[in-house]
Amino acid sequence: MIEVRFHGRGGQGGVTSAEMLAIAAINEGKYAQAFPSFGPERRGAPVIAFARVSDRKIRNRTKVYHPDIVVVLDPSVLKIVNVEDGLKEDGVLVINSAKSVAELRQDYGFKTALARVDATRIAMEELGLPITNTTMLGALVKANGLIAVDSLVGPLEHRFGRIAARNIKAMQRAYQETEVAGKE
Repeated sequence: MIEVRFHGRGGQGGVTSAEMLAIAAINEGKYAQAFPSFGPERRGAPVIAFARVSDRKIRNRTKVYHPDIVVVLDPSVLKIVNVEDGLKEDGVLVINSAKSVAELRQDYGFKTALARVDATRIAMEELGLPITNTTMLGALVKANGLIAVDSLVGPLEHRFGRIAARNIKAMQRAYQETEVAGKE
């Protein structure tokens, strides 16, 4: 089983990202679940969402304490949340940042495997808004190969309707532009 934790801010689509990942995995014949963890937060407050993907039935219904993958939708979260908390030793951080992997390692001391993409820039260019949820799905798939990137197309079309093409393009660009680096 692969467990994923998404860190973002309210209104950025972290919960939607977890749901789209789970739907794409189910469409591939896998078992999956997605769920948020938040209280009375408002738009802009830190939000966490979780997803699990497995080849077997998933019986665990608790939040993800030891993720294989952590996805950071908003780089400002790095300053207020320990995104590495509980990350498995062979896990990967997937970060939305204009900084290089070397700069992220220097600034935050990350030693784990890293994948980074400037998802905000891509989202602004493709969507006209700094909403990075679909963009970061492309980065997640590039970093881990958990599902096929093309498996996200159907769920994105269903969810976003007439604006799906722009979200799909943003996701595909992120897949292409994501820089992946192993553990330091």
